[in-house]
Amino acid sequence: MTPDATSLTLQQRLESAMRDSMRARDEQRTQTLRMAMAAAHNQRIARGRDLTDEEVVDVLSKQVKQRRESIAMFRDAGREDRAAAEEAEAAILAEFLPEQLSEDEIVSLARAAIAETGASSPSDMGRVMGTLSPRTKGRADGRVVSDVVRRLLAEK
Repeated sequence: MTPDATSLTLQQRLESAMRDSMRARDEQRTQTLRMAMAAAHNQRIARGRDLTDEEVVDVLSKQVKQRRESIAMFRDAGREDRAAAEEAEAAILAEFLPEQLSEDEIVSLARAAIAETGASSPSDMGRVMGTLSPRTKGRADGRVVSDVVRRLLAEK
């Protein structure tokens, strides 16, 4: 009897997806998931214990961020083929991340954090980000969140 997807840990879902991709002979998906699992394994060794789902999300988020940085570098170098490969890998990894927040949701959360901290100028950015970051972790790119906060504080 196979457990349903909701009872599996994120690590188990990654392993299952990798096995499925191997059976389907999808080399790119298999390779991408294998690299993500290796990164999670390395993190598990460093911590000396199994990772929580949140920690696996952190590992995957870092992997996606690395891919996005690579995409920009490959595009700047005129290597569209490599950029496309990196985009495909980022898309595979993003399947296992929580649903990303929309720009409107980030703005709403940022406004709430600004009100909560009583921030009134760009010099209060650190306080706002300290409050907001845990709420958006794994669900939004930190650079996008900081840009939104910077823009909102500049309007004050």
